[in-house]
Amino acid sequence: MLPKTQNALLYGALDALILKTLARGPRHGYAIARSIEETSGDAVLVEEGSLYPALYRLERRGWVEAEWGISELGRRAKLYRLTDAGREQLAAEMLTWKRFAAGVSKVLFST
Repeated sequence: MLPKTQNALLYGALDALILKTLARGPRHGYAIARSIEETSGDAVLVEEGSLYPALYRLERRGWVEAEWGISELGRRAKLYRLTDAGREQLAAEMLTWKRFAAGVSKVLFST
């Protein structure tokens, strides 16, 4: 279980992490979570209880679309893909995070 501060950070970043993952191509929920975990070196662990509400929220906002397809294991799975609006949102989120991270770094690492 993640400490509260890491949960809060993950919640704020989860949409951007999902959008970035889907920018690499369509994936089902489990593959999205594993990709985030692997890419982060297991520093960010995504639980189903956070992932699926985020995916549904992104779908309602029109940033991702979902359709039933077949997973790499040959099982029926809901596959999510990034929409054009999602690509625009990802660009905006990346800019926001870049500015935020630079600002936090200035404070934390100033002498």
